Amino acid sequence: MPRIIPYDRRAAIRYAHRWAFDRNPRYYDYENIGGDCTNFASQCLYAGTGVMNFTPDFGWYYVDANNKSPSWTGVEYFYNFMVRRQATPGPFGVQANMSMLLPGDFVQLKLTSDRFSHTPIIVEINGLPTPDNILIAAHSFDSDYRPLSTYDFQELRFIHIVAAYSNN
Repeated sequence: MPRIIPYDRRAAIRYAHRWAFDRNPRYYDYENIGGDCTNFASQCLYAGTGVMNFTPDFGWYYVDANNKSPSWTGVEYFYNFMVRRQATPGPFGVQANMSMLLPGDFVQLKLTSDRFSHTPIIVEINGLPTPDNILIAAHSFDSDYRPLSTYDFQELRFIHIVAAYSNN
């Protein structure tokens, strides 16, 4: 059984602030081929856990632009990996309601389509969590400290990151 390691929310948020309007050259920028939001979310989360899961197809990892898991860059795949029930290496979380949220958690937005298509990281919550009080950082609509309420969305879902499993 993998051991559980804590999620360093502050490290994830520091990373988000550092790269919100720029691109870390260690990662490919997918902005022009579908969007970079979940790639950026994964980078932030990795900064807070330091654990990847290199299982082909169903893991959560990034080696280079052509060697990454679907969950590293795909909104639905990211969600499915994070809320998985198996104790496999990598960060894990639960689908949450707004009252459970903390900075370092993630929100996914259903914008103009019938599917969730955007994954920002929550960087600050001012008071009780509401769309006006939740501030996010994101790529593909580069932003930092942006109120969630400024998006035109059909639906929201939240992922509260609990910790990470590690084999080390």
